[in-house]
Amino acid sequence: MKIFQKPLRAAAETKGEYAMIRPAVSTDLDTLEGIYRSAREFMHRSGNPSQWTGNYPSREILLEDIASGALCAVTDGKSVHGAFVLKPGPDPTYAVIDGAWQSDAPYAAIHRVAGDGLTRGVFHECVEYAKARWASLRIDTHRDNLPMQRHILREGFVYCGVIRTRDGTERLAYQWDAPYRREKQA
Repeated sequence: MKIFQKPLRAAAETKGEYAMIRPAVSTDLDTLEGIYRSAREFMHRSGNPSQWTGNYPSREILLEDIASGALCAVTDGKSVHGAFVLKPGPDPTYAVIDGAWQSDAPYAAIHRVAGDGLTRGVFHECVEYAKARWASLRIDTHRDNLPMQRHILREGFVYCGVIRTRDGTERLAYQWDAPYRREKQA
């Protein structure tokens, strides 16, 4: 099922391939685990060894996300190159913020974004997919995840403050509202 199609830039540019975002399925599981392993290794090398520790997200979490329909796969039509969770709010971790959200509009939260390390533009494709479906988005990341912070800001999100995850660890929180929504609230 083709849901979304845009150019996907691979490390070795391949012409004619397009990013398709579709619900992840159980047959993607081994590939998804490899993508998340690659993302953990990248975070570790980039000075962020404590955001996704151990085997996070576990196979069980991935299966739950697949079952709920929240886990999306970024593909070129043949292979999976990335993944992310897109869940409608309210998200309990966003209920309390040291700062302020841009708006209290209905939103979707983007979580667990990961790419295979070989394909560029995965985060951009995830955000474009989400923006096409929601007028307000929220996302958070670890203070040490500088590459993700840059990506988030580049996609038009605004830093809103600090939230705490279920285990009490801090995350930097961001929100994007569609331009018309920002104008209405100003």
